[in-house]
Amino acid sequence: MANQFPDTYQFLLTLEEIIKNKLDKPEIHSYISQLNLAGTTRIAQKVGEEAVETIIEAVKTNFDESQFLAEAADLLFHYLILLHQKGYSLKQVVQVLETRHQITKNK
Repeated sequence: MANQFPDTYQFLLTLEEIIKNKLDKPEIHSYISQLNLAGTTRIAQKVGEEAVETIIEAVKTNFDESQFLAEAADLLFHYLILLHQKGYSLKQVVQVLETRHQITKNK
């Protein structure tokens, strides 16, 4: 896979590979594999839970940056699992965003 991301985002590509490998070749002690075995509904539920937790952290009056970032990381991680479990990649999502940007830019 050609790297189309800046170096700072390289770990996302690595994480996608890890997720893809765990989905393709399940391992008994792998959280990703176990979540995948639970099915799409459970994975989507985890994405929803993490989204709510991220929102809660974002609006707290006693905002805690480290807790907010931890929840945001959990959300992104579970989102990537869902994306790959459905047969898609982050690259495809980025392409949609790029297309939207071009459409908006040309208006």
